[in-house]
Amino acid sequence: MSEWVGVALFMVVGIVFGAGGLLTSFLIHPRSKNRFKLETYECGLPTQGASWVQFKTQYFTYALMFVIFDVEVIYLYPWAVSFENLGFAGLIKMFIFIFILVLGLWYAWKEGALEWR
Repeated sequence: MSEWVGVALFMVVGIVFGAGGLLTSFLIHPRSKNRFKLETYECGLPTQGASWVQFKTQYFTYALMFVIFDVEVIYLYPWAVSFENLGFAGLIKMFIFIFILVLGLWYAWKEGALEWR
């Protein structure tokens, strides 16, 4: 039962730190509002025209796919370093991992996420 005391203490400290930060922020934040604080900041110049600009979601799709595949490739490095210690089971697991990656890429390709419109 003593190992759960450490877990409970860790959770209590985490909750206190989170709640303490939010409470401190609420207590010390500036509450003054004026017309300058409510304006859109754009290099000190007043905005002309519409401030809302629409971006193609395609840019974000490419960025997210890059991040996803980049992070997944990071998992290949430790596998390559300890390849000799993992044996045949490690090789099979990595083939399954790469198969899942290829399956995700195939699905994105099939749905047209890689087509530039």
